[in-house]
Amino acid sequence: MNERDLKELLDREVAVINTPDFIDDDPVQFPRRFTDLRDIEITALLSAIIAWGRRTMICRDAERMLALMDYQPYRYTMDRGYEDLDPKMNIHRTMFASDLQYFLKGMRRIFSEFGSLDAFSAGVKAGENEAPSWKLVEELQKIMCDENNGLTCSQCLPTNLRTTALKRINMALRWLVRDDGIVDMGVWKSIPKSKLFVPLDVHVGNTARDLGLLTRKANDRKSVEEIMETLRRFRPDDPCIYDFALFGIGVNDRTP
Repeated sequence: MNERDLKELLDREVAVINTPDFIDDDPVQFPRRFTDLRDIEITALLSAIIAWGRRTMICRDAERMLALMDYQPYRYTMDRGYEDLDPKMNIHRTMFASDLQYFLKGMRRIFSEFGSLDAFSAGVKAGENEAPSWKLVEELQKIMCDENNGLTCSQCLPTNLRTTALKRINMALRWLVRDDGIVDMGVWKSIPKSKLFVPLDVHVGNTARDLGLLTRKANDRKSVEEIMETLRRFRPDDPCIYDFALFGIGVNDRTP
């Protein structure tokens, strides 16, 4: 398939998937419930962090997590409500309350010093970096580590930044940055949507290979970069819009 035909296919798939109907069965529904930027940020990151496995299970556990925070994630964080959790309580698959405590301690520090995660991102100049999401996670790790006695937590943030595809954070950033007003929220200003990366998982990787967007076998950082080389040519201003197409193809017997 030549690039012109490929772009036409992807554009058609985007039009099918990037609709309000997508929201109800996707974790993006949770941050969309809020209007306060800080509630949106906490919920977006936590919903994305647990976004591995079946979508029904992800959404079930995201709902439970919000219930733990009395559906007031920012207030819960600033009031240190997480200190009352049983560290051994399961949150989602291999994530436990101790991991949630780790994450919220770091977020409390960020909100106390910067006011919002978007302001933190601007402060560390993530948007000026060629790979904003990796820069953001690098800086988040410093804060999280400092607030948690020098410990890291791979359940919250990947530690192998040279190789990780950073799927979950790239998904959260798509929600926060893209501003077409359909599925994604577009509430951040610190990172331009032209610099976003698609969230690469097994399904997206297989679809990208079937379409000729990816030659590598691994689903790692280099593979994301390879996919983006083509997608940025198709839509330099908004390449991550094609995440909807890469997700949609192969779902419900849809084939390229």
